[in-house]
Amino acid sequence: MNLDFSAEPLFSWYVVLLFISGAAMLILGAINSNGLSKGWRAFSMIAGVGFMGYGIYLGFIFHGGTYIVFFKAFILPVMIIINFFRSLSRRKATAPRQPMGAPQPMGAPQPMAAPQPVGAPQPMGAPQPMAAPQSESAPGRNY
Repeated sequence: MNLDFSAEPLFSWYVVLLFISGAAMLILGAINSNGLSKGWRAFSMIAGVGFMGYGIYLGFIFHGGTYIVFFKAFILPVMIIINFFRSLSRRKATAPRQPMGAPQPMGAPQPMAAPQPVGAPQPMGAPQPMAAPQSESAPGRNY
């Protein structure tokens, strides 16, 4: 193992942070109940595998020389965690709310208003009763 905090503390902390960043991204990508879309989850999983793989390479296979420090390994997990909580709160805000009253089963009969006598004032928007049709000439009158 190449971790030696007394000889190379920057390298050792970099390898440890690669592991932590990769593990965080893998966990957020694997959780199905979070608010991330499938695309973000796939991206998180791929980046997490990449960071973990590079950390394993540096920690166990690397034998010295030059190595590349990816600052995205520290910024990207923070961005994905922020996106996780933002989309989770957005999903909670757009969830349908239950009505205050008791739910009515579908197809249940609705109460109907009692019939009103003809000529009684009707509430606004209620259908008005139709008058009986009148003939053109009144009975008994011929013109």
